[in-house]
Amino acid sequence: MWCELQCPDCRTALTDLRALRDRFGDRLEIRLRHFPLERHKHARAAAQAAEEAAEQGRGWEYVEAVLERTEELGARGEELLVEVARELGLDAEEMDTALIDGRHLLIVDADEAEGKAIGVTGTPTYVIGGGRLDGGKSQEGLRERIEEIAARLLAE
Repeated sequence: MWCELQCPDCRTALTDLRALRDRFGDRLEIRLRHFPLERHKHARAAAQAAEEAAEQGRGWEYVEAVLERTEELGARGEELLVEVARELGLDAEEMDTALIDGRHLLIVDADEAEGKAIGVTGTPTYVIGGGRLDGGKSQEGLRERIEEIAARLLAE
């Protein structure tokens, strides 16, 4: 899933991701890929923060917590990213340092470049079974399409 942590559509997609995890459990690997959009000025920092949270062992939990607060992220930026880390019991000082030194920027840039190479233009965008589903255009029926493809692939 190509995602952007300041994107309201990605926040909406959380419900679908949780449903997919509930239905398929460990049989379906959901990997977050970063695709920060230019119009969201804190998206690149949020992507780096998510990578730092993953390094500290709480990546998905952090992603979900930030997505639940997309509007606040727009207003508060990096201050919120460090606050969420602290709330989750992560090393907030290390989070702040990671945002300053940019240690995860190459991962974010690589995800973005790969997304562009396969035609990602917005978020959320899913790639499953070799096909691309653009959730940024419409969330309507998206989970059902993903479930159908996943069920077929897992049955093979």
